[in-house]
Amino acid sequence: MTIRLPDFRGGLRAYEPRAEPLALTPGAPFTSRTVFSAAHVVADPYADTSPDAPAAVDWDATLAFRRHLWSHGLGVAEAMDTAQRGMGLDWAGAAELIRRSAAEARGVGGRIACGVGTDQIAAGSLAEVRAAYEEQLAVVEESGAQAILMASRALTAAANGPEDYLEVYGHLLRQAAEPVILHWLGPMFDPALDGYWGSSDLDTATDTFLEVIAAHPDKVDGIKVSLLDAGREIDIRRRLPQGVRCYTGDDFNYPELIAGDEQGFSHALLGIFDPLGPLAAQAVRVLDTGDVAGFRALLDPTVELSRHLFQTPTRFYKTGVVFLAWLAGHQTHFTMVGGLQSARSLPHFARAYELADGLGLFPDPKLAEERMKNLLALYGVAP
Repeated sequence: MTIRLPDFRGGLRAYEPRAEPLALTPGAPFTSRTVFSAAHVVADPYADTSPDAPAAVDWDATLAFRRHLWSHGLGVAEAMDTAQRGMGLDWAGAAELIRRSAAEARGVGGRIACGVGTDQIAAGSLAEVRAAYEEQLAVVEESGAQAILMASRALTAAANGPEDYLEVYGHLLRQAAEPVILHWLGPMFDPALDGYWGSSDLDTATDTFLEVIAAHPDKVDGIKVSLLDAGREIDIRRRLPQGVRCYTGDDFNYPELIAGDEQGFSHALLGIFDPLGPLAAQAVRVLDTGDVAGFRALLDPTVELSRHLFQTPTRFYKTGVVFLAWLAGHQTHFTMVGGLQSARSLPHFARAYELADGLGLFPDPKLAEERMKNLLALYGVAP
């Protein structure tokens, strides 16, 4: 059986779907790396809402997907960019997501870390930005989850230079109950974060970032770097204080960064591990045995799919992530909060389907094929 898929030249081409998925089953906990998957939210398709209204979330399906990730040994990075923070999910929805997911994690023994930001305010003074961070930090700590201090649009707008970042982050780290993860999200993911750490020059910004960590190493569990620049991440990783981990957020170069080199390696906190969860987990278990070549053999072929999903404009990668979750049967529909399912083209979806199917990511390839055909028909593509 073949399916006709649109190409990027306005035509159609024949594709023969894979007959069998990869055999990917839960296994032992990881021993060599700490691995988080940032997880998407599932919209409620029956809610009468609009793109600028508060998100309507299908809580049952959203939590079921987190149980899927935990079952394969992955930690869940909750209420992050992948969950559409600032792109459909407001702070009220994120707070509810944090509370529900943290409670679910306790019930199943899953690891969870949650995003702390300032998205309850659009802008404000440094004092107001600090207070917004404090409000969210309290919610995360009260839930029992680890905190991830996310980059703040409001702080970018309010700060006059590196010293303001040093002051705000120093204040937050001093009062954090447990060590946190610091998250540097680059402007390719959110243009409003250009110039974070007080400078658009990345060398200067890196120095400020490392100065924050050096001043409070006991309060920083690790850092997540999402700049899509492997060389810069390696440089930062080598300059971290002893005991502070680097969690790669590089969805273009993650196999080499996780594998590491003679001077160290990165752990992982990745949006691409949302669709790759079971395969990524199997690869890390191979790495746990010391088999770097086997790890790379499993994970390297996934990079083409990841680079496709995260292509410019990178911030719309969430659309491809949710699309693949629908094809894989993790949700019954392809609807997103904020109407973001419209953010990518039909040829983009077709290529994502082809790459994911080729990797064997769909537990039921026939279901994925049928759903892909339904989407094609919706766009007017005749069978």
